Amino acid sequence: MKIALIRKFVTVVLVGLCSQAAIADNASSATEIAGIVVSMNHFPSDADKAKLMAITADDSLAEGVRAMATAVANISHAATAEGKAAMAALQDSQMPDRGKTLASVIAGFNHMASAEDKASITELYGL
Repeated sequence: MKIALIRKFVTVVLVGLCSQAAIADNASSATEIAGIVVSMNHFPSDADKAKLMAITADDSLAEGVRAMATAVANISHAATAEGKAAMAALQDSQMPDRGKTLASVIAGFNHMASAEDKASITELYGL
């Protein structure tokens, strides 16, 4: 059952990433998520949560981007078990490397992103 769900999840991510328009929207949304992760301490602010929930609700975005937004929105000092599982699935997908890096940082979030993770995300996303 879990493998079938993961395969569906990966398929949705790949289909979402294939369209040019989706890539542009996905990239800007991922950059917004990255900016929130870099600046976040313990949990997202109310304003950041609103941005993340808007990303989560946008059906035109890839499921992977929406999963990242959901995982970050639910962080309270650390990612939830569900968020960690979703980020692990993204890291095992054919997502671009910068997406995998962001998913790794989200999964490993502990009160804040490490200085190394912040530097990596800042470089990858041009923040």
